[in-house]
Amino acid sequence: MVETNDRKLPVGIQSFEKIRKGGYLYVDKTDIIWQLANRNKTYNYLSRPRRFGKSVLVDTLEAYFLGKKELFEGLKIMQLETEWVKRPVIRLDMSQAGAEPESVRSYLDDAFHTLETEYEVVVRQDSSFAVRFKNIIEAAYNKTGLQVAILIDEYDSPLQHSWKTPHHEACTSIYREVFAVLKSQDKYEKFVFITGITKFTQISLFSVLNNLSNISFEPEYAAICGITKEEVLRDFKPEINRLAEYEGWTFDEAVAQLTAYYDGYHFSRRNMVDVFNPFSLINALADSDLKNYWASSGATSMLPKFVDDMELKLGNFDPCTILRQTIETSDVTGGGAELFLYQSGYLTIKGYQMGVYILGFPNNEVKQALYETVLPALTLRSNGDIQSTQSSLFLSLQLGNLPEAMKCLKALIADVPYSNKKLASMDMEERYRLIMSTIFNAIGCRVEVEKMIATGRIDMVVETTNFVYVLELKLSNNGGIDAATEQM
Repeated sequence: MVETNDRKLPVGIQSFEKIRKGGYLYVDKTDIIWQLANRNKTYNYLSRPRRFGKSVLVDTLEAYFLGKKELFEGLKIMQLETEWVKRPVIRLDMSQAGAEPESVRSYLDDAFHTLETEYEVVVRQDSSFAVRFKNIIEAAYNKTGLQVAILIDEYDSPLQHSWKTPHHEACTSIYREVFAVLKSQDKYEKFVFITGITKFTQISLFSVLNNLSNISFEPEYAAICGITKEEVLRDFKPEINRLAEYEGWTFDEAVAQLTAYYDGYHFSRRNMVDVFNPFSLINALADSDLKNYWASSGATSMLPKFVDDMELKLGNFDPCTILRQTIETSDVTGGGAELFLYQSGYLTIKGYQMGVYILGFPNNEVKQALYETVLPALTLRSNGDIQSTQSSLFLSLQLGNLPEAMKCLKALIADVPYSNKKLASMDMEERYRLIMSTIFNAIGCRVEVEKMIATGRIDMVVETTNFVYVLELKLSNNGGIDAATEQM
């Protein structure tokens, strides 16, 4: 048995200080972080999917600007930083601000009050948030004689959650008022760093901060969040060996499985380094088990707000294309489903040609999570109603028990083509192909629809660990079973 008890993985920990002081494993990104903190651009924005390590990055930047040299001993940054200046840091975490204007105001009021106390700011009773923010920045500079680092984490959280609700415009107005201050205070600011998932361009962060540098697509920052294959092999060998032993795999087989489940993200057309989802990878290695960690953490909750009729469109997204101008600069509310799915981590960059990005699903975890999410909407049943039948179908397919698999499949499909009005415009064969491919994808099979081979086109190929199933769909008035058998 491989012993890994003396190694602690930072499952769910977002504090850089806790990781370092607690002896947790840390994947060293500090050379990239130092380059970011010392570039000649004051205003910087980074978009990455949720649970991708943005908060740990912000926390590490805060520790760096506060001059906490002791936390960085033994890391790459020690070869680069020589001064370790302790600067004033203003940090806001907008994921704590809720989705209503009252909760956003309450969060800012509390955060500003703490900063006003720290920097001895006298507050007039009628002062707006913009004035208070401006006074805090100036006071921090005047008290220390040093320019301020301003870190705004998950800036878009209230905007995402309030989108398509009556509260959205009021939340946007607060942002316009407060964050417009950043540009006018540039002489007091050393570094401004903003993280988010989706991009709302109608607020002052993007309309007023016209010199905001979007580093989300820059090649040198492609791996600033997440974990690369090289880092996995360098830092997690004992955990991979343990997973391999539990599952009866070789080391290489365990790496291949982890790669298929959690790898495959690319964030720059000029640096297509493979990036693992760090949340899922670390959880899988801590548990020695491959599961859908990212989706079960609530990753799919925003889908209905930004993508209409997802259950009908899902097959169109892998692959799909999007203009460079749209993906790099557009507002999420007007950029189409592909833009939201990319920004939130459901799609990733697969290629780039002549001003057009080619997108697709990054890995098995994301693909299965999406199909699981849309299956109840397609079958018009609650998730609880179909879970047992889904699991029975999966087991039957794994065991090669065709009669039982057919029984489960019929139970899941019964009446769907007739009761789901959204399917009415489709050709009947096309409807069944959509329903069946969604069911097979949702239970974790590998599915290819209309697979081309030298002698023709197969309607569907479904792969499990032990079996490959070839499906040919035929209507009874189009030859039925005999025609399908002959074609196969």
